[in-house]
Amino acid sequence: MPEVTTDDDAGDGIQIDMISAERMEGMRTMEKIRLILDGVHDDNIVILEDGLDPDEESKLIERTMSEINPDGFTGIEIETYPGSDGGDGGFLGRLMGSDDPSKLTVIGPANRIETLHKDETLISTLVTRR
Repeated sequence: MPEVTTDDDAGDGIQIDMISAERMEGMRTMEKIRLILDGVHDDNIVILEDGLDPDEESKLIERTMSEINPDGFTGIEIETYPGSDGGDGGFLGRLMGSDDPSKLTVIGPANRIETLHKDETLISTLVTRR
């Protein structure tokens, strides 16, 4: 991820990394997983424009389980919002300049993100400060 510099007052904020499908396109599975986990290890919320395929998601969970540490990393919370079969690609598609319908995946530290509600049209998440 590109390094972001902030002033001291921004220390209370929550960083959200929105990763475009274009950036993930040429990566192998383990490169994607490392990119995601590096962001989550830094207490960031990671949003993937195009999500992961089921095999990649399974490998992400497997890798996460191997990195859980009682004194530090507590794991991830992951939710996927399915894309539609047509239309304009939704909010993130418009934000990232894409007309391609896709799924949206939200990944964050398990100790900071809690899914309150999820259905086919909404993911409601509570994100807490450290």
